[in-house]
Amino acid sequence: MNTIESNLQDIRNSIPENVTLVAVSKTKPISDLMQAYEAGQRIFGENKIQEMAEKWETMPKDIIWHMIGHVQTNKVKYMASFVDLIHAVDSYKLLKEIDKQAKKYNRTINCLLQIKIAKEESKYGLSEEEALILLNSEEVKNLNNVHIQGIMGMATFTDDQQQINTEFKRIKAFFDRIRPQYPDLKTLSIGMSGDYREAIVHGSTMVRIGSSIFGARNYG
Repeated sequence: MNTIESNLQDIRNSIPENVTLVAVSKTKPISDLMQAYEAGQRIFGENKIQEMAEKWETMPKDIIWHMIGHVQTNKVKYMASFVDLIHAVDSYKLLKEIDKQAKKYNRTINCLLQIKIAKEESKYGLSEEEALILLNSEEVKNLNNVHIQGIMGMATFTDDQQQINTEFKRIKAFFDRIRPQYPDLKTLSIGMSGDYREAIVHGSTMVRIGSSIFGARNYG
């Protein structure tokens, strides 16, 4: 068994069946992704649209592609024909563009609203109030080619476990509060390699794991 395969097996054994595993494959070569694919992984997450499109071109077509990075509206067209879920939606402008591009392919693209839970200034995302304004907006309700299926958040990059837990608790409380009004919201995407176990304790239904599967990221 190769390292990627054994890493995947270890992670699968550590997450409940109701939690979706997104293998974060950004910067990794196709050969690494294919090892994960051959070990049964079908959901891959990328943070650069061009890189994801190149991988999509050459890899098996039963792969489900997630865009997990910040999205510029002018790049949406490059992934609209195949992307399944866009994680980091943080504006009506972006939702409108996703809808427009999805319509060209007669598709519905799933989206998560990114909620800002981290203390760091660099993190994108909506406040809870801004997210509710979007969900209640008539313009958003009239977008027929996007489907908002949940929310996502990224905890502060810190060793302070208490802070991470507080941030996860806050987004879970928000998720629980709004779900009765918006039954389509089924996904809570929180948790990455360093904190996914805590995220699962706090009710995550989707974890984004890269380095624990593929090894340290290649910065190129």
